[in-house]
Order: sequence, then structure tokens, then C-alpha cells
Amino acid sequence: MAQNINTQTLKIDGMTCINCQNAIEKKLKSLNGIKSAKVSYSSGVATFSFDGNIISIEKIIKAIEQLGYKIVQKQNKKFDFSRVLGVGFIILALYLVIDHFGFLNYFGDIPLAEEGMGYGMLFVIGLLTSIHCVAMCGGINLSQCVPQKALENKNGNKVSTLRPSLLYNMGRVISYTVVGGIVGAIGSVFTFSGTARGFVQIAAGIFMIIMGINMLNIFPWLRKFSPRMPKIFANKINEQKQNKGPLYVGLLNGLMPCGPLQAMQIYALSTGSPVKGAVSMFLFSLGTVPLMFGLGALSSLLSKKFTSKMMTVSAALVVVLGIFMFNSGAILSGFTAPRIGIDNDTSEVESTISETVESVDGFQVIKTKLSSRAYEPITVKKGIPVKWIISAQAKDINSCNNEIIVPEYDIEKKLKAGDNIIEFTPTESGVFPFSCWMGMIGSEITVTD
Repeated sequence: MAQNINTQTLKIDGMTCINCQNAIEKKLKSLNGIKSAKVSYSSGVATFSFDGNIISIEKIIKAIEQLGYKIVQKQNKKFDFSRVLGVGFIILALYLVIDHFGFLNYFGDIPLAEEGMGYGMLFVIGLLTSIHCVAMCGGINLSQCVPQKALENKNGNKVSTLRPSLLYNMGRVISYTVVGGIVGAIGSVFTFSGTARGFVQIAAGIFMIIMGINMLNIFPWLRKFSPRMPKIFANKINEQKQNKGPLYVGLLNGLMPCGPLQAMQIYALSTGSPVKGAVSMFLFSLGTVPLMFGLGALSSLLSKKFTSKMMTVSAALVVVLGIFMFNSGAILSGFTAPRIGIDNDTSEVESTISETVESVDGFQVIKTKLSSRAYEPITVKKGIPVKWIISAQAKDINSCNNEIIVPEYDIEKKLKAGDNIIEFTPTESGVFPFSCWMGMIGSEITVTD
């Protein structure tokens, strides 16, 4: 019988990352009668050639839809302004709520991991920071745990859909533990300056914004700028027979820049031991599992419609947090652009800045008090050496405010209970930002003539 070769291009809705492209392409190539197949995440289309005598287009469409994607029969060329407006409203609302109430700064009150602390406390810190993990990685978690129609049809029960969440969190625990061992071995040999951390946060913020927008699927052209896993690794993931994709995503997720995670990595670094570093990060990661697993498990047992709405909110939250992270990185890097979302509420600190300046032995001495969620701004004169004394109580020191970064004067100062002395000489007038090592709490030094 002569072959009846046809070439078809389908518009596919629901692809959120490059792994979706690889999964659909693999599925098409596995169908009897498919001669060639090429799927593009960037353009959202699948182009394939098939023998119409062996397989029909209806069966091909059904195979794609069984993976959890939708075929768009009529391509709408018009820009969906109403959807963009709705998503923009959600992002703005989330941003205003987080910024107004300072939710991100509450994470700074998490107990500080200190050398020699009990391993049980590391687990508790993991439990506390898991709230932050849900905010930062909830969208990624949901994208891996949304129920797949094919999986439900095959097993016939909802319980089996808990497997993706289990694999995802297993990947996170493994990744955290391995990274802890590595940084523990490195010890204090390799450290990042505040400026370097700032550029890392800027890059991470841009990545998060693009990732969130792509999850919202409002600007398809942005898909071209999505970081992609090398194809050799992507192919290895897709070659797994039992849908272990969430495990690998969890492994990669463990490398994602995150404030509390970076704090724990610095703690692991301070142990100077690969074993202690690995154990520390292992217990910390176990503490983050219950809430993260619960989020994934809950989404797996909910309807796809409800989960889709959760994904939209989570994606919008990823965009908002990306904006905060970008701005934090800008502050750490020394940029003086207007701060967005950084804690500038000095209501908790005293407003007697000018009166505390004294002249002692050629120094202009200024005294401030440390607050758990704010730094006092200071005003000094140009050309006169400054001795800045920061008085800190142990109860006010946390994992966020325990180190001050002043990019203009190349200052990185760890704060301890008691008086902390910082010395520098301002040579130029102006306003210079400083912040905590995470860039979440910011203030400024005003230098006058």
C-alpha cells in the first residue's frame, strides 16, 4: 500500500518550560506512523509528518491531550489585552500587599544559624523557612505536581498522583545535601563579596521575572530568553521510563538563589567540614519538606481548573519576588536607583540621627542602634574620618540583618551583640545606599559638605 504522508502543524497551549517541549516531542516520535516531529516551546507549535494510512490526526491530538496539553484549533492573532490587564492587576496587588506589610522582612526574624548550634535547631529553621520556600518555589512545585491525565488514566486513582510531589522534594533534599557537602569542604577559601552577591541576585531576579511571565503565558516571545538545560541532559531526563522529571527539577531547584538557603549555605561553609556541611543542609532541607510536599500533594488532589488558578497566582508571585530580588541585588551592587520594596520603614528606630554625632580624636563619631527589621540612616561630613558605632542586642540580630554591606566604601561588617565599630572616610558628598547582606533591609549614608 502506498504511503499517505501528511505534514501538520498544531498550536499547543499549556507548555510552561522546555521540558514540556521535550515530553511532547518524545511522545509524538513514539507513535506508530509518525515519520518526523519537531516541537517548539518558543513558538508553542508542533510540526510533524505522519502516514495517514497508519495513524489519524485525531489519534495524534488525543495523544498530546493525554499529556495534559490543549490543542488550539483556531489561532487568535489578536493580542489578549484583557488577560494581560488581569494578570497585571494580580501582580500589582501582590506587590502592594507584600511591600506594605513588609512580609519579606519577617523572614529576617528567623533564628540565626550559628556554629555549634544543635542539629535539631537546623531542622526547626527549615520548618520556619519553608514558608519562604513556598513563596519562592511554589510555582515550580505546582508545575511538577499538577495531575497528568495520562497518569490518572493509567493508575485509576488519585493517590498515585502524589508521586511527583514526593520525587520533587526528594530531588531538593538530595541537592541541598550535596551542595552542603561541597561548600563545607570549600570552607572559608572561597567567598563572595557583597557586590558579587548583588550581581547574582540581579541575574536571579531577571530569571524569576521571565520564568513567572512564561508560566503566565502572556508574552510568548519571552520564551526565547528562558534559560534552557543542555539538550544532552534534557534528553537523559526524558529517557526515564517512569516519569522522573520532577526528581530532576527538584535537583536543579536546590541550586536556585534564595535568601534563607544562602544563609544556610554560608553556615555550611563555616563548618569547614564536608560531613558537617552535608548533615546541616540535609536536616535543614528535611524541615522544608512538610509544607512543600503538602502544597504539591494538595494540588495533585484538587481539580485541574482550581490548580490552574493556583498556578496563575503562584506565577504572579514569582514575578513579584523577582522584582524584589532584582532590587535587592541592585542595592547590594551599589546602585543608587530608587529602591522598590526594600524595607525603608524606620518607625522602629530612633529619629535622633544628627544629635548623636560627636567629634572625638579627629573622628566624627556616630552612634546608632540595630533594629530587627530596619537600619538607621546616618548623616556625616565629607573629608572627616567616621567612626560608626552600631549598638546591637542579641535578640535583635537575625539571619538577615547580621551583616551590613556598604558598597561605596567596600565595607562588609558582621554584627555581634554589643558595640560594632565601622570606620571609613567619605571623600565625596552624596547619598550612598547600604543594606543587609541579602539586600532586603536597606538604608543610606548621606554625606554633606
